[in-house]
Amino acid sequence: MQKISQRQQRLDTALDLLADRYRRRLLIALLEHNPQDDQDTQIPAEITIADEDLDQLHIQIIHTHLPKLESAGVIVWDRSSNNVSKGPQFDELLPLLQLMYDHADDLPDEWL
Repeated sequence: MQKISQRQQRLDTALDLLADRYRRRLLIALLEHNPQDDQDTQIPAEITIADEDLDQLHIQIIHTHLPKLESAGVIVWDRSSNNVSKGPQFDELLPLLQLMYDHADDLPDEWL
């Protein structure tokens, strides 16, 4: 019974991390390209939208989204250089993330 509870908790955490569009964009960018081996990889530009308030979005990304992903171990974030790479728990999200990525055409346009 405890195994089911742990699995459910991991699923709940994964769904929570994937619930936000900007976190999904960042994670998809890491799925497509792992910057762990690159020295100068910055936070992907794909996580912004031109018609939104970029200052507010930047604040949300820096103070909410990146810390949440980092605390879950999904990313490693070097705050001094703004480099983001896959974290040790990235593979926990991989099945759901890959499923979403593979079926992007079946999802609403706003999913990413």
